Amino acid sequence: MKNSRVVTLILAVSGLILLGVGSATLFAPEAFLATSGINLGGQASLFSEIRAAGGALLLSGILILSGIFIPRMTFTSMVIAIAMFLSYGVGRVLSIGVDGLPDQAIVAATVLEMVIAFAGIFALIRFREA
Repeated sequence: MKNSRVVTLILAVSGLILLGVGSATLFAPEAFLATSGINLGGQASLFSEIRAAGGALLLSGILILSGIFIPRMTFTSMVIAIAMFLSYGVGRVLSIGVDGLPDQAIVAATVLEMVIAFAGIFALIRFREA
């Protein structure tokens, strides 16, 4: 993948977002989710599921950021960023259709996830080397 400021910016933004959200979800899930009106209710099994997802987000953020510093990882990092943000965005859109409108913060996250996913797709097409 060609090195460009656009690619670096997309990887930096998406990696830092996943690093932050992953860390917050893994280490402080109750406080982080409360900002979106979600109450975990002290359920150990639910905490386990939430923290596991946080770990996956955190690791994904690290892998995405590695593509900025390790040129042979750039393409893979972009694919991971697209997959993560597109899967979350599409999942949330499906949930809105099935379950109804969530908290405003989650709607905003959905929009951001889709924007980052489509920016990544654009960059992947535009800057991919033959």
